[in-house]
Amino acid sequence: MRELNRVIIPEILDSLNPADPRAIRSRRDLRWIDLCLGNSRWIVRQLKKQTPCPARIIEIGAGEGMLCRKIRTSLPNSTVTGLDLIQRPASLPGSIQWSSGDFFQTLPNINADACIGSLILHHFSDEALRDLGARLQSFRSLTFCEPLRSRLPLFLSKLSCPFLSEVTHHDMPASIRAGFLPGELPALLGLDAERWSVRESSHWRGALRFTASQR
Repeated sequence: MRELNRVIIPEILDSLNPADPRAIRSRRDLRWIDLCLGNSRWIVRQLKKQTPCPARIIEIGAGEGMLCRKIRTSLPNSTVTGLDLIQRPASLPGSIQWSSGDFFQTLPNINADACIGSLILHHFSDEALRDLGARLQSFRSLTFCEPLRSRLPLFLSKLSCPFLSEVTHHDMPASIRAGFLPGELPALLGLDAERWSVRESSHWRGALRFTASQR
């Protein structure tokens, strides 16, 4: 079957004020999608498998801090920091650190063991991902879940439309078309095979799961 070309289309949620009711509804959709795909559960499992357990964990594109909360609960001895353009969510526990701003700029100033992200890398062009990859070289491990760019997830997104908001109705297929196939992320991030051990897997529902650790 012919592969889908990677196409990046601006997503509506990215342009909405976090307090906008449409944004609130869309974030609720995203929590449901995360539950269906199991992305957060998978990321937490990968972190718990690491030896030694990462003492300092950074999430890029942390959004409302849902994943940061889950990691903090599962790994209470680790320092968890969320990075996002938006201000610190008001309900975020004080035990979780937060840095507002462009994480392309803040990452070089952060000292941490592990960098994670869920549904964030597909927002960026190939050139931006190469730039980001250069800024990730200091981490001991990388763990990301991204949309799998495939026709079956795209078809499933259309079936889900009656249950999703208007914003997610647009953003979900846009995310899939901007997603990745196995083998693309290591190349785009510039991860040297002699330095990094990379593992990838995909789930038929639409998740591409990626881990990399320093050799």
